[in-house]
Amino acid sequence: MVRYGTEHKQETRRRIVEAAGRRFKRDGIDGSGVSALMKDAGLTNGAFYVHFESKDDLVTTAIADQLKAQAESVVALAAPGRAGLEQIVRGYLSPRHRDSPGDGCPNAALLDEIGRCADATKRAYTDGVLVLVDGIAARMAPEDPSSARVKALSLLGLMAGTLQLSRALTDRQLADELLDQGISNAFALSDAGQRV
Repeated sequence: MVRYGTEHKQETRRRIVEAAGRRFKRDGIDGSGVSALMKDAGLTNGAFYVHFESKDDLVTTAIADQLKAQAESVVALAAPGRAGLEQIVRGYLSPRHRDSPGDGCPNAALLDEIGRCADATKRAYTDGVLVLVDGIAARMAPEDPSSARVKALSLLGLMAGTLQLSRALTDRQLADELLDQGISNAFALSDAGQRV
């Protein structure tokens, strides 16, 4: 029997987590069985339990990984201040993001299911989403990010809900108009209470 080193095991685990994150966002947590997840990762079902205790364990890990990736690839790379906030909002509420749920934000794709997950998954989600929110708050109020934390959380909720609704509409023009209105609403929320 071939024994693989730690590096191989870590790489295999990473492949499973990434494949699961994409499939969960595309098909939902409940709609994604272990067999399909492992096939996406190019592995057999038997390899699953070498890396995870249960599907819930994988869900928790994948949610944390997806939020970390979003924080690193979107929020952390956004410019400081208002310009960065505009980058985040316009990118989030774009037709490209709407039309690519497997590559997009786990909030818009999975929020309803995360709410029904085990406490460990909810904790991982909360920890990850607060990193995103803190990055958004730092752009909303660079001088005092903590003062904008709740507003940033509300902004994330507005964006996720707008994106979800836009994905559900069959009328493409209406869906695009909704995204545009969502951008306006996001900036209005961000600017509310600001001194002029």
